[in-house]
Amino acid sequence: MSTPTETDAESRARDILGVSRLTNPALSSWLQGLPGVDQVGCEARAASLGTRSVKTTSKEWAIDTAIGMIDLTTLEGADTPGRVSGLCTKALSPDPTDLSTPRPAAVCVYGDMVPVARQTLGDGSGVKVAAVATAFPSGRASLAVKLADTADAVSAGADEIDMVIDRGAFLSGDYRTVFEQIVEVKRVCGGARLKVILETGELVTYDNVRRASYLAMLAGGDFVKTSTGKVQPAATLPVTLVMLEAVRDWRELTGVQVGVKPAGGIRTSKDAITFLVTVNEIAGEDWLDPFWFRFGASSLLNDLLLQRQRMRTGAYSGADYVADDSPSLY
Repeated sequence: MSTPTETDAESRARDILGVSRLTNPALSSWLQGLPGVDQVGCEARAASLGTRSVKTTSKEWAIDTAIGMIDLTTLEGADTPGRVSGLCTKALSPDPTDLSTPRPAAVCVYGDMVPVARQTLGDGSGVKVAAVATAFPSGRASLAVKLADTADAVSAGADEIDMVIDRGAFLSGDYRTVFEQIVEVKRVCGGARLKVILETGELVTYDNVRRASYLAMLAGGDFVKTSTGKVQPAATLPVTLVMLEAVRDWRELTGVQVGVKPAGGIRTSKDAITFLVTVNEIAGEDWLDPFWFRFGASSLLNDLLLQRQRMRTGAYSGADYVADDSPSLY
């Protein structure tokens, strides 16, 4: 039975762990008891999936699907209202010469740019506004600051929040702090979906990636996301494979489906299609939907548009066919 101050997330977590109190030792024991990741096997499986060939009809579907899964992103200190507005305009009409081109799933910006994105996208476009929060990208701030950061973005109109975990707390084994922060941010999100950024490049091992994924899901995250895009390596295929295994197994364990978002360094159509093949093979067809899988990217859209036009017209366009206004890290 829950205590008067216990959250629903904590009560659910106690039930899943089979403990009477959700202590740091209990979380540590459960997370450390997860099956280890075979590094050699994981990387070999990812390499094998990267060699799969995709035939023309399937490639057309994959390109359109990938476009519809993009969180079109600009996260630079030099972002201006004009730049964000331009990115949103591009999301509304990715290829003005072909109005059948799908729109990206969302535009992802800093919280102070949410009103600009909201105004430009308008209502009914189908393109969500995502905002990074919780002292992105470092996550080095008090919980009060992180919650205020999130609340500001939500009140400004963000449909989705991309938060960063406290990697220092996680790596020092303070899983309870990470859990509580995700729970509190999720509470402040209200109806906005929460993507939990693990910053896998700083977690070092695949075992840590698996544990962080489970911890994020245990705390109620709607998505697990690889990276901020500010740390290398970012969205590698083996890391994404581990996260896809985690969400697949989590649904089998709890009946709850959680999304996955690789972000940073995915720039080509070939890369995107390889990720989609991996989604299908590891998690399954249910995740081949923008509600459950996203790419954090901007330059990726340009390459997908060029490939799409080549398949439609039989010829590549020049380099100036699409505007290349994307940040270098994405």
